[in-house]
Amino acid sequence: MSRSPRSPLLLAGLLATAGVAHFATPRSFDATIPRALPGEPRTWTYASGVLELALAAGLALPKTRRTAALASAAFFVGVFPANVKMAVDWRHRPAPQKAAALGRLPLQIPLVLWARSVAKNEEGRA
Repeated sequence: MSRSPRSPLLLAGLLATAGVAHFATPRSFDATIPRALPGEPRTWTYASGVLELALAAGLALPKTRRTAALASAAFFVGVFPANVKMAVDWRHRPAPQKAAALGRLPLQIPLVLWARSVAKNEEGRA
């Protein structure tokens, strides 16, 4: 990904937007929570939203950027099962929705790489 100084802020914006969306439209996120997780889906939805907002804040601050970027990479890996569940659940939906759900799966790779790139660019800047 880009080594632009804006890159961490763009990633922070993406995470902040997703975090806000978890609170604005929680029902759509509840449906992606794997049933194997304990507790209520809404709890996981809100926890994920809080984590995304915290990661965004961490990315926005140079002092915490590297740690937040590494945590963001791990987060993107961690939410992959929810994206798989969505793709499976949406397999009988109309083609555009099915394509969107399937398209989210490989999208995790560039997100992980982007977050790792941000972390790497912060090495030695402490």
